[in-house]
Amino acid sequence: MSTEQNVLNIFTDGSSLGSPRAGGIGVRFVTINSSGEEEIRDFEFAGHKSVTNNEMELYACIVALKEAMKLDLPPNVGKVVIQSDSRYVVDNYQKAMFEWPNTRWLTREGRPVLNANLWKKLVRCFQKIHMFVEIKWVKGHSRSEHNKAVDRLARASARMPSNKPLAHVSLRRKKTDKSVKVGSVEMNGQRITIRIITSQRLVQRIWKYKYEVISKHSKYQGNVDIIFSEHFLSTGHTYYVRVNCNTRNPGIEKVFREIKPNA
Repeated sequence: MSTEQNVLNIFTDGSSLGSPRAGGIGVRFVTINSSGEEEIRDFEFAGHKSVTNNEMELYACIVALKEAMKLDLPPNVGKVVIQSDSRYVVDNYQKAMFEWPNTRWLTREGRPVLNANLWKKLVRCFQKIHMFVEIKWVKGHSRSEHNKAVDRLARASARMPSNKPLAHVSLRRKKTDKSVKVGSVEMNGQRITIRIITSQRLVQRIWKYKYEVISKHSKYQGNVDIIFSEHFLSTGHTYYVRVNCNTRNPGIEKVFREIKPNA
């Protein structure tokens, strides 16, 4: 995808590393001067600890727009085009602007929109910049010089994770050797024993939990999945609960009791 004239072309990328979990962002501004030549400005940012790739892709757009607001742009520049290889960002930014604020940041299935705090910040940036902003998809690892450049910047940023996480998540080690697989535990209104691995309070005033199934006689024993609840449960603790009947919006309907070790 080529750069456009009379436009502030912004290239962004987010990167994440697995061990230790950290992430970074890459941002490049490109404008076309009166001679038809590209003028390039790269930004270097320190990374963040304990973040996801989606958080970084979204955060890169937020930071880029904040930097754009600091510029004294020529009067002929009246539009911002962000080019991102993140389908997560490109496919959802208009929902964040026009749909989710009217549904209390819940999806059509009633599931909490994840990273809603960052989506809200992106929407505020759209409103403050006073220029039309469009986010376009560019294929990851494409031949674009600019796309490759922000990929390098994002990787370098992730290797310098001096900033705190973007969201507070309480974490404990899981006991199973399985990785998290969303939807691996079907919601059929069953009673089940689970151990909480991570907990996060979302802006929708709902808790998001990553959990592992402890029930010895369950076909899901050892599976690791995501579930939501209005009930507060402590990480590292085990509970006997009843779930709902909606695998697309998994939830804990009732907490019967906490199961103490060796109980």
